[in-house]
Amino acid sequence: MDWNEYDAALFDLDGVITPTAEVHMRAWDKMFNDFLRDRGVEEPYTDADYFTYVDGKPRYDGVRSFLASRGITLPDGDPSDPASAETVSGLGNRKNADLEEILAKEGVSPYPGSVKLVKALAERGTKMAIVSSSRNAAAVLTAAGMIEHFPVIVSGKEAGERGLAGKPAPDTFLAAAEDLGVPKERAVVFEDALSGVAAGHAGDFGLVIGVNRGVGADALIEHGADVVVDDLAELVEGAEVTA
Repeated sequence: MDWNEYDAALFDLDGVITPTAEVHMRAWDKMFNDFLRDRGVEEPYTDADYFTYVDGKPRYDGVRSFLASRGITLPDGDPSDPASAETVSGLGNRKNADLEEILAKEGVSPYPGSVKLVKALAERGTKMAIVSSSRNAAAVLTAAGMIEHFPVIVSGKEAGERGLAGKPAPDTFLAAAEDLGVPKERAVVFEDALSGVAAGHAGDFGLVIGVNRGVGADALIEHGADVVVDDLAELVEGAEVTA
């Protein structure tokens, strides 16, 4: 690709910059399957459920979406609900507690290929932002040693504070481009989630790159990716082209 055609790169975090998508998957699996067993539901939560109902969405939307797939309705509750509460918010907070425990024990390292691309873009002066549904984005970036490259972070926390609709709506990506001072047509979206590439497509950005971490290239293209790569290192050579 010719990076001279673009002025900004808008990255999802989990599964694009860091492999924390795997940690999220484990945390969701533990929380949902514990919940289902306690309710006597025989059909377990699976990785397929993660990609279909949860991946890329704001935390409570993911809870609500999966529960609906099993015909389960819970009150929304409030974000301040304890992790023990039988509410959408309570389950979301329970998952987050599991996530924080895993991160504290195991830490997080960024994908080497993603580090290569981010550093190459930084050298050529491309503006960069993180656009993540996770409320833990800043903490994860700090733990991964990558936060210095992203002056703009639009996470689930900022989205809530600013009243921005979550993915698959394009609002958070549009806000990040605006914060960077770059027209959407000059910005590239990087996403590994179906809801994320759908958001990039809906926002009519200059380019939407799907990062295939397991959901499948065909599915990413079907939901709005213009290009699919398995690793961001594939784009480093093009990033080194100077304006």
